[in-house]
Amino acid sequence: MNSSTIADYFSLTKPRVVILLQITAICAVIVHDSLEGGLSGGSAETMLVVLIGGYLTAGGANAINMWYDRDIDPMMRRTENRAIPSGKVSAESALFFGISISSLGVAWFYFMSNEVAAFWSAFSILFYVLIYSMWLKRSTPQNIVIGGIAGSTPPVIGWAASVEDLSISNNSLEASIESLLDLGSPMPWFMFILIFLWTPPHFWALALYKSKEYAEVGVPMLPNVKGPERTIIEMKVYSILLILLSFIAPLSFGEIRVNERDYHVLSWTILGLSVWYASTVWRIDISEIPDESGRIASAANSFFVSMIYLALMFVVLVTGSFGQVGTGFGAIVCLAFIGRTEFKVSS
Repeated sequence: MNSSTIADYFSLTKPRVVILLQITAICAVIVHDSLEGGLSGGSAETMLVVLIGGYLTAGGANAINMWYDRDIDPMMRRTENRAIPSGKVSAESALFFGISISSLGVAWFYFMSNEVAAFWSAFSILFYVLIYSMWLKRSTPQNIVIGGIAGSTPPVIGWAASVEDLSISNNSLEASIESLLDLGSPMPWFMFILIFLWTPPHFWALALYKSKEYAEVGVPMLPNVKGPERTIIEMKVYSILLILLSFIAPLSFGEIRVNERDYHVLSWTILGLSVWYASTVWRIDISEIPDESGRIASAANSFFVSMIYLALMFVVLVTGSFGQVGTGFGAIVCLAFIGRTEFKVSS
């Protein structure tokens, strides 16, 4: 293999997307270990295991997705230069590559971590490839909603990898399911639900002015199928659900008492973040005249803020796990980012 070929295969994994996913998994490791007594050398080792295994599994799933979308990618400007449509990598090679590294990733988690982490990594691959890519993506405008389950699993995988001696019970089906779901804390599932509820309004903000190409190749997107008015309504629903989720965020830490200062700082910080993001959804004006590139400024702003919002939510969860100083630091960081972002928008 020459260097260009290696780069082409690497591009099949969608590295920027995968790294963002693994950051949420690493945050889960940090929160777990911080709440369990503090970070240590073992924490760094777990982070490395999660990063490598997560990249292999998610990257492999992305490569298989590109193989399956080889018929529509050449028809869209956003994807026409990918490795397969440009002829840099054959479809068969991409499929073999994707299956190989994703399988290697599951095996990595099994031997370097535990059965539960391996299960959820395999689940994310199969759900993304079989349920989202091969079924939902081309059959329903709610594709991104249900398909978002796959993208919500990294924190669960990271948390599971942090817990010692996790295994899947073989006593009964009920016991097996319980062993997969009981990770010793509600925190990983809070993170899972956070990403799941965040995904639709995040993606639809972009789809409001970027989904035309999808419609041309037969991929249903909510703005094209139901219209922008319906899309905005559903985005608002999800933003309200994120606000409601914020109320239980401090409880996911498990050890914070209702009357403690940390609880109130976390509550108001997370609630403030969610209300701020929701306000950008409410500010989207579908009657706004697009610019020369077709961009709707208010929708683009909501899309941009959604990424900041998710990043800050995980920052707050991480800093909150370090106690009083951490909660205060997280609140200050959030206020700074909100102020800076709103100043840029207003100017």
